[in-house]
Amino acid sequence: MSNKSFSLSGMPDLSSIEVKKREYVLNVMKKIFEKYGFQPLETPAIEKREVLIGNYGSDADKLVYQLLKSGDFLSKVDSQLLNSDYNTLSSVISDKALRYDLTIPFARYISKNQSSINFPYKRYQMQKVWRADRPQKGRLREFTQCDADIIGSDSHWLEIDLIKVYDEVFFDLGLENVILKINNRKILEGLFKIFSSDLKFTEFCIALDKIEKKGKNYFIDFLKKNKVSKKNILLFELLLKQSISINDLDSFFSKKIKSKNDFIDQGVSDTIAVFSRLGNLKCLKIEFDLSLARGLNYYTGLIFEVLNSKVSIGSIGGGGRYDNLTSIFGKNIGSGAGISFGLERIIICLNELNLFPKFLYDSLDVLFVNLGDKEAILSQNYIDKLRSFNYSCELYPDNIKLKKQLSYANKRNVRYIAIIGEDELKSNKITLKNMSNGDQHKLNFNDLINFFKNE
Repeated sequence: MSNKSFSLSGMPDLSSIEVKKREYVLNVMKKIFEKYGFQPLETPAIEKREVLIGNYGSDADKLVYQLLKSGDFLSKVDSQLLNSDYNTLSSVISDKALRYDLTIPFARYISKNQSSINFPYKRYQMQKVWRADRPQKGRLREFTQCDADIIGSDSHWLEIDLIKVYDEVFFDLGLENVILKINNRKILEGLFKIFSSDLKFTEFCIALDKIEKKGKNYFIDFLKKNKVSKKNILLFELLLKQSISINDLDSFFSKKIKSKNDFIDQGVSDTIAVFSRLGNLKCLKIEFDLSLARGLNYYTGLIFEVLNSKVSIGSIGGGGRYDNLTSIFGKNIGSGAGISFGLERIIICLNELNLFPKFLYDSLDVLFVNLGDKEAILSQNYIDKLRSFNYSCELYPDNIKLKKQLSYANKRNVRYIAIIGEDELKSNKITLKNMSNGDQHKLNFNDLINFFKNE
């Protein structure tokens, strides 16, 4: 048989244990989301192309999976058009796309159902998204985003609630060394206004956002190419080198930026307002990072990114404030804020730090070995009764050597095996063997149930 792989890279199959780990993390998130009053929402995997393209920035638009129109559409396309640029061609031959994230579909849903939604609206959504990215560790083409958003209020309490959600989820997962990096797009816009350049703010944010991947020199070169003055480049280099405490934001920018700047003043004021009211956190460590930009177009205020300092995997979450998200659909529902968890990257952290609970690795409570038809019939009676008490159990289907059945049980991480042979038939009891330590007990059914209840 050929060794050729028939699966797409970046779109992995998930084994039983991988599915269980995902469900474990998702259940922790769901519990916290609902404790904070968020309601569930789901949107379709496929959106109209016009909903997605143009709302993320030029770099992100290239990663959207666009779907060809149905039928033999290409045969009707003019040959000159086939040789045209990518954007022109794709707009003609594609009218649908796989969702890139959950935020823009959420905005579409809000705009469509505005009259029936009670604002402020708190929703959580845990669904797959697709990006035509280069697969690598922690970066897949198909992955699950877990979002929580609050829309319909400009109150600082939105960000406070969302930061506390982050804190509780990571605490309940047992993750330590979790860093919440923060910045404010208003501060960045204020710094951007200082530059005498034809540069666009979105381009500036996208380039700044690449510092982590490509280094500060990439960003400085970007500023030079866009004719930013040497004086302002030196100023920004100096700002990026500084370690800035949130408590000192006001005095820091007052000293560094001599002229009055309303954008910076507002960004500093908003940031301090959130963190002065935040109170104690269980596990998050907060750091202000001026290089954090969140390159997506829709952020307008406080922005977040979450990292784990013990695992080199990049961000495991991110989000921020947006003021005009629904305006792209012709609606003005007001301000909102949201956060996202990167499920696959969180799972990598938990794996590398050995934080998944051991019970996830148990696939079955009891396996009844098969020693013959008469024994199997009695075993099935026990199995039916145990299942009525919500214990997972099954009968090995074939009467083969006991050694092979025990080997199968070991490979499946079965907790106990139950043996019904000639002796057990006579005594109307079963032999229960603990597969982790080898302990054995002869029990009738009532004793068996009490044994599990008292574990």
